[in-house]
Amino acid sequence: MKGRPLVLDPNALSTTRGEPAFVAKPKGAPVYHGFPVVEESETEGWKYGAITAFEGVGVANQGDGFVIAPDGSRAGIVWNTYGSDITVVCAPEKGRWGVYGVRFPNAVSSRQDLIQNFRAVLPRLKAQYDQLHKNG
Repeated sequence: MKGRPLVLDPNALSTTRGEPAFVAKPKGAPVYHGFPVVEESETEGWKYGAITAFEGVGVANQGDGFVIAPDGSRAGIVWNTYGSDITVVCAPEKGRWGVYGVRFPNAVSSRQDLIQNFRAVLPRLKAQYDQLHKNG
């Protein structure tokens, strides 16, 4: 299966000329630095960040992104339109509170599709975050 193209943040700082920012990120930069945050996705302080392209590349039934919690912490998202509602792909580690597989209710072919799907899965991501952070 052919992968989807990456979408890069053209304003992200790279420490090495000619290298993308996610490869040569500055010291202290958060995980997923170099990939754009979809600002319009902001919902109750939560935002979606894109790793794979979602506009101008046809209809997508799967992709990669990340979520930013209101406290600024981040987790990865591997999304598709089939499978389980939410699964743990990678356990929490330094710099991120895990990577989660989530099922989007609909395919994505536009920014609005992506935002609607993100908002649909946000309650499950919030629950995962709350479970991990319930003890402070």
